Amino acid sequence: MTTMDILCEAPVAPAHASPAPEMLSGAAMVVRALQENGIDTLFGYPGGAVLPIYDALYAAPGLRHILVRHEQGAGHAAEGYARSTGGVGVALVTSGPGATNIVTPLADALLDSVPIVVLSGQVPSRLIGTDAFQECDTVGITRSCTKHNVLVRHVDDLAIALHEAFALARSGRPGPVLVDIPKDVQNAIGRYIPLEEARPLLRPNCQPVPGPRMDSISRAVEMLRAATRPILYTGGGIINSGDRASALLREFAAETGFPVTSTLLGLGAYPASGPAWLGMVGMHGSVEANRAMHDCDVMLALGARFDDRVTGRLDGFSPRSRKIHVDIDPSSINKNVPVEIGIVADVGATLEALLKAWRVAAKSGRPAADLAPWRAQIERWAAPGSFRYRQSGTVIKPQYAIERLFAAARGRETYITTEVGQHQMWAAQLYGFEAPRRFMTSGGLGTMGYGLPAAIGVQAAHPDALVVDIAGEASVQMTMQEMSCAVQYGLPVKIFILNNEWMGMVRQWQQLLHGERYSQSWSAALPDFVKMAEAFGCLGLRATDPAELDAKIAEMIHDPRPVLFDCRVSKAENCYPMIPSGAAHDEMLLAPDDTDECENRGAKLANPAISEAGRSLV
Repeated sequence: MTTMDILCEAPVAPAHASPAPEMLSGAAMVVRALQENGIDTLFGYPGGAVLPIYDALYAAPGLRHILVRHEQGAGHAAEGYARSTGGVGVALVTSGPGATNIVTPLADALLDSVPIVVLSGQVPSRLIGTDAFQECDTVGITRSCTKHNVLVRHVDDLAIALHEAFALARSGRPGPVLVDIPKDVQNAIGRYIPLEEARPLLRPNCQPVPGPRMDSISRAVEMLRAATRPILYTGGGIINSGDRASALLREFAAETGFPVTSTLLGLGAYPASGPAWLGMVGMHGSVEANRAMHDCDVMLALGARFDDRVTGRLDGFSPRSRKIHVDIDPSSINKNVPVEIGIVADVGATLEALLKAWRVAAKSGRPAADLAPWRAQIERWAAPGSFRYRQSGTVIKPQYAIERLFAAARGRETYITTEVGQHQMWAAQLYGFEAPRRFMTSGGLGTMGYGLPAAIGVQAAHPDALVVDIAGEASVQMTMQEMSCAVQYGLPVKIFILNNEWMGMVRQWQQLLHGERYSQSWSAALPDFVKMAEAFGCLGLRATDPAELDAKIAEMIHDPRPVLFDCRVSKAENCYPMIPSGAAHDEMLLAPDDTDECENRGAKLANPAISEAGRSLV
């Protein structure tokens, strides 16, 4: 063979050589990264700065895009999808107002630890900083309300940024991540790095959290076994940890005999029908939960962050207890409440370790403390009935409406979302959640308008389930345009409005804390919700009498269309118990003894000094 022959032969690639890099446009990279990260549904609204991505989505296999009517709806729908599945929700929006409209869902997801990824379009790189049409500093605006955000300036950096966004959203304490992509980066051609190749390149905080330290587990079990008045204070971190964590919580409660309470976001991790259940803790929690938290001698906080709506006045919070705090976020330990033992780890892994150590201690012959007196005390606190009310006459009490909805939905695969206000708290108090990921609500931010788009996200993830948004007539109007989205995609969400014609929680505070000065809390021009439903192509229902409620709820549940149910309820009912702002968590306002709020308030509201709006409460 001559030298020329050797030169002319095709070179033989070594066996270990990498395949040729795949060259894609930035827009195509977005689609590929979504597919590789297991995304099958996204929610969005197109605009000029994000059209290349929408063009790439046009025929993308395995990806369903749901067109919302407002970018806020896209963010909350992504939240509902994520919270009900345990996966990552995705929203796609354009630059400028598209990005600013999704700031509220980002802040909501950050406070409630919801893993969503928001992809936002940006003006071309050469125009950034020139006040171009629909330009805004998206990264600057969202820095304080995201777990991580990034402006991608070169197409070769895009794949890593996308894979990292999903890893960061899921890892540690979950949360929202935003990737801002200029239009020229979407159009440019660059090397796509597949997910498996990208994994070693991701930053360290995308990696799994280490397990709990065994010395901390041993100290915690020793403290718990000596407790005579223990309590398990559980939060949304248990649900975020996965179904295994919820199962371990139930097992741990059964093994130890410890009573269990929960934050708003932790509802369902332990079943409402369980023998250890005390009800929700906090501002509108049960008397027995709040009193047990106050008087306990050892508190085990699991995936909860000692929020101010739980603690009340900090110097009055559980003053005689020793506290153990388990949280995946190290910044949460000793942040609001000092604790004796802090365990930075996944709560599921920690529960598994605690359960194993508890059983070892039990087999060693060391008895745990006798909890019978503690249980008897809790039963005495619970005896009067924290959430008591009286359904009488022809006016529907909102509590009764919730209970009838719960009764009608039992035995079905049901998911509940809520707006924010009195109806939200009544749902938390009276709807018995038996499983995790069945209750989606805005906890930390308290976002009115959350429930309807969140229900759309939940229904998209669970097409055969019953999905009900328990709403107030004020909150639901903030995102009511999303009914059109539900109709377009055949998502049969049920919007169950407890209509008292007031901003109910605002009105309650004004009554109890502001001298009954009802400033701008009365809705004097409500729409006809039945006609509005019909205009959107939904079924509209109305109930005004308790006697018709069951039949109308059954009709709502069985109708295959989206349904808007205008349930006219008592205008003056208050949500009790209530811890006033600035009070300690054992300083609760309780329901009046006769439990009929309307009758109690009638005399006061007849005072001529009360406005016409206030008088309409009676």
